[in-house]
Amino acid sequence: MTTVRRRSRHGSRWLALPLLGALLTGCGIRATQVPTDFGPAPSRVPCSLTGSGQATQQGVPVQVFLLCRASLVTVDRTVRVPEGTPDARRRVMVAQGLLDQLAAAPSTAERSAGYTTYVPGGLTVSGPAPHDPDDTLRLGTAPSHLSSAALAQVVCTLSDSAATEGDGSVVLGGPAPSPLRRYACTDDVRDHPGTTAPPESDVQEGTG
Repeated sequence: MTTVRRRSRHGSRWLALPLLGALLTGCGIRATQVPTDFGPAPSRVPCSLTGSGQATQQGVPVQVFLLCRASLVTVDRTVRVPEGTPDARRRVMVAQGLLDQLAAAPSTAERSAGYTTYVPGGLTVSGPAPHDPDDTLRLGTAPSHLSSAALAQVVCTLSDSAATEGDGSVVLGGPAPSPLRRYACTDDVRDHPGTTAPPESDVQEGTG
């Protein structure tokens, strides 16, 4: 008697499978006898941060461009500038703070979301040399010695900051008396920083 009941239960189970397949097909879902397991859902969307990427610090709020999924993406940072600093000195201090933030390793949350940086550590900046335009920023390393991605990060970060005139470009040079170039941050540069170099143009001595 026990054997008969067990067979009856198995028989009901196999009879239910065609009915389940018909219902799934009717809903536009293809039935399958192979279990599917796509694993757990991703814990973090790439290039998406749920909060501040770095610990909150006192200072001037700024944004820097990091790379994520081969594009430039802004993240929030702060730089320290003493109150009462003259404008010319303040501009250079902001620029140096931005370079330091670009060279710093991304936070754990930022790395998990796919952020990275190509700007080398120890990159310094100074103001204009004699006869340079007032908005000049001279790097301790010639811009041409930076990788395309690093130069794109530097140009887009500086051109979008209080360290420049705010017109989407920045006048950069290496140590004086190396020539100056005006670099622009464009949509193509932000979208393809590793392959698209920032557009550049000549800068005449003593002009802006």
